[in-house]
Amino acid sequence: MSFTPFFCRACLLLITLVPALLRGADPTGPSPWVSDLGDGTYKNPVLFADYSDPDAIRVGDDYYLVSSSFLAAPGLPILHSKDLVNWRIINHVFAQQPPVEHFSRPRHGQGVWAPAIRHHDGKFWITYPDPDFGIYLTTATDPAGEWTPPLLIKAGKGLIDPCPFWDNDGQLYLIHGWAKSRAGISNLLTLHQLSPDGTKVLDAGEVIIDGNKIPHWNTLEGPKLYQRHGYYYVFAPSGGVATGYQAVFRSKNIRGPYEYRTVLDQGGTAINGPHQGAWVDTPRGEDWFLHFQDLGVYGRVVHLQPMVWHDDWPVIGSDPDGDGKGEPVLVHQKPAVGRSYPAIEPQTSDEFPNDRLGLQWQWNANPRPDWSSLSARPGFLRLRSVPAPPTRNDGSPAPNSIYDAPNFLLQKFPAPGFTATTVLEFTPAAEGETAGLVVFGYDYAILGLRRTAACMRLVLIVNAAANKPGAEEHEAEGVDAKSGPVYLRVTVEPVGQDAICRFSYSLDNRVFTLIGTPFKASVDRWIGAKVGLIATAPSSAVKYGNADFDWFRMTPRLP
Repeated sequence: MSFTPFFCRACLLLITLVPALLRGADPTGPSPWVSDLGDGTYKNPVLFADYSDPDAIRVGDDYYLVSSSFLAAPGLPILHSKDLVNWRIINHVFAQQPPVEHFSRPRHGQGVWAPAIRHHDGKFWITYPDPDFGIYLTTATDPAGEWTPPLLIKAGKGLIDPCPFWDNDGQLYLIHGWAKSRAGISNLLTLHQLSPDGTKVLDAGEVIIDGNKIPHWNTLEGPKLYQRHGYYYVFAPSGGVATGYQAVFRSKNIRGPYEYRTVLDQGGTAINGPHQGAWVDTPRGEDWFLHFQDLGVYGRVVHLQPMVWHDDWPVIGSDPDGDGKGEPVLVHQKPAVGRSYPAIEPQTSDEFPNDRLGLQWQWNANPRPDWSSLSARPGFLRLRSVPAPPTRNDGSPAPNSIYDAPNFLLQKFPAPGFTATTVLEFTPAAEGETAGLVVFGYDYAILGLRRTAACMRLVLIVNAAANKPGAEEHEAEGVDAKSGPVYLRVTVEPVGQDAICRFSYSLDNRVFTLIGTPFKASVDRWIGAKVGLIATAPSSAVKYGNADFDWFRMTPRLP
């Protein structure tokens, strides 16, 4: 299917609602995407960025959302909102992903899969799965503060999507799914009893929902367990990430048997595979559902749907034919939370003014302290040119590819179309050192400066199918240059399902010159494309220099 109708409508909204965009502006200029339309309504997605497998809760008047972060560090982001529409990143659970040594290299597709967040007895709880190691628990009294080191509470391969649940008698349960790629089984939801502190599994577990017994169902996963009006409810998607639907199971007994129905699918909309999310309410008694949509190169973006109850079944989104199965809405009245809050959005631009990076930045592996500094040259981000790994993760030689380099500093694509600009000054010490602006996925492209044997060059480096053995970089275009400052820019434009990137450079930040041919961004394993910065040296380098970036700015797409 094509996403063109969705992008066309989104672009029309962007064009006609400039005042609303400006109200949500970053200090450096308008933001690439703002969901709050400024008139009491919002447009979906509320998060046009790759916040995969979202889960959310309300505590008082505050909402907190977590999502998968896979290989990235710091990992397991926490976002905060007052109205379910306007979100801001407030923290990450950990700076170094456990096991720390394992994740010292990029582990594409591994790491934090779908987490769950809950609040109980004055404490925030997050359970998350690493499908290669098992289920972890971490807690905090303040979600913006320090979280306990993740504790492996159930070891095993293929354990995914865990969610804790406290019953009325105080008993703590955990429900989870299975990844066939690791466990050899799937389409099952298993329930365990846990110790009161959540640190021990007390039984062997029981399959309470078997999707293999439901005709034509597959990949049942992502369970969230709730209770209402005497029923236990399991919200769980099925049918696949890009093409599936949201189901709900209910029973008077936590162990079943459960009856079920599909409560949300694509219907007649352009929102494919509405999938895996969270039921939340407002203090005034409204119900809402957050879920993701797989947009390929843009990742899994987050939508907010109104939700009502009929005969103790939830109906999510709009239900034009009244059959109890909803479809996603594109524009809707904002949740009634008692007051109006200013339009905000997750962080993107960074002027590098403080003693730590903006929360939007993540490395492709557990970082080392000497990779970056905000104090070596105040007001600048200094990246050390880290020697590239001599081999790929599979052990094969990597003479001319940095796909498995751990020191890519990246953030999510923030909108269908946007422009990212930075300014670089480069002091390399080794031939072959390269620094600049990068778009990263299975294919990657770098616009920046490279030291050669003869001179400094401004180069556009491209590596197509970089995830494949034997793939190598090549210089798509280059010109002789000085060490900076040079302004580097990429403008991303949606074309059908693709994100087309056009790179350009400037010496004065006013006139930009296109370089190379358009580059089509690509996904990485389970995640969308990312944009960011890199400084790298050949693996054989014995000395290497630094790259200084004065700022990094995201704006709506520039001509």
